Amino acid sequence: MNLLERITIKPGRRSGKPCIRETRITVYDVLGYLAAGTTEGELLAEFPDLSHEDILACFAFAAERDRRKFASHAA
Repeated sequence: MNLLERITIKPGRRSGKPCIRETRITVYDVLGYLAAGTTEGELLAEFPDLSHEDILACFAFAAERDRRKFASHAA
């Protein structure tokens, strides 16, 4: 499975923010916790619906969004 396939965007869920699979946990929630110093182990314990691959998908999503942003500015 492509990691980005784990990220879903639905207008009625969390105001259309990108979420992990069918949960209400957003990419921004995960990245915010990690940026604040929460370890992956702590995050997985706090949110048992998450997996290691879900966290990797958040990084992949952020990297792809950043890549697209800079690619559009370079054109």
